[in-house]
Amino acid sequence: MSIKISGAPCCWGVDDPKNPYLPPWEKVLNEASQAGYKGIELGPYGYIPMNIERVQAELAKNDLTIIAGTIFDDLVSESNLENLLHQVDDICSLITKLPSTPQEKEQKFLTPYLVIIDWGHDERDYYAGHPDKAVRLSERDWDNMMGHIRALAERAWKKYGVRSVIHPHAGGYIEFEDEIEKFLEDIPYEMAGLCLDTGHLYYSKMDPLEWLQKCSDRLDYIHFKDIDLDIYKQVMEERIRFFDACGKGVMCPIGQGVIDYNSIHELLKEIHYHGYITIEQERDPRNSDTSLRDVKQSVDYLKSVGY
Repeated sequence: MSIKISGAPCCWGVDDPKNPYLPPWEKVLNEASQAGYKGIELGPYGYIPMNIERVQAELAKNDLTIIAGTIFDDLVSESNLENLLHQVDDICSLITKLPSTPQEKEQKFLTPYLVIIDWGHDERDYYAGHPDKAVRLSERDWDNMMGHIRALAERAWKKYGVRSVIHPHAGGYIEFEDEIEKFLEDIPYEMAGLCLDTGHLYYSKMDPLEWLQKCSDRLDYIHFKDIDLDIYKQVMEERIRFFDACGKGVMCPIGQGVIDYNSIHELLKEIHYHGYITIEQERDPRNSDTSLRDVKQSVDYLKSVGY
């Protein structure tokens, strides 16, 4: 099994680029390197500057490569399509000029990837993790979203040679079991792959082990998180936004929560997963002074169980 562990700025609380409490991106890259990473995601659009020379210099200083860029935005509204396509151009033109990451043996597609996530809907954010309460899209709006995803994936691949991977995310319109299954029917694998996230699956009432196995033939990329079960039970009783739950500590260092990473390790061997796994632990950025400690704990734990 040929797997490399990489990181993401969300471990430092970087999810909303407009948040006034975000740590400097240079500090995130430096601490990611200290934690032992060789690769990191770009983070949300607008956090790391679209300045190739500056970003290249910081990556080189910290011996890092970029694993993926992310579109984390409203994929539903027709009025947002031009903005989304502009993000594809900005992100892909940057990540394809940065130092490339070695391809792992039998890895299906080269990094860097474009991770595509639907986000920005209050009516879903407050019902993250509640498949029985959350409103679903109308057929027309769903078809709009699928059309937008196809347009983004096609632009990334045809213009830049970047593989898109769709990330089901708590609080977005691709979150629950029925929505993932519908998305897999509507978007062919030739067009875009899948990035499953163990923490989001568990948060949204799915078994990560079952879904990694079920989607193994569509899986290009994986995110690892862990969940503090006591805090999870508490926030499931509250009307709370997903990232506010993260601010309360629902995501914890890997190995300290409820997800069984020993069994996942065995499964990844069985399904012959090759490539990159990115560690995430969303938090309030005002608590990012403990990020390096927590990330190191996650990395060390995964190494201790054979990753």
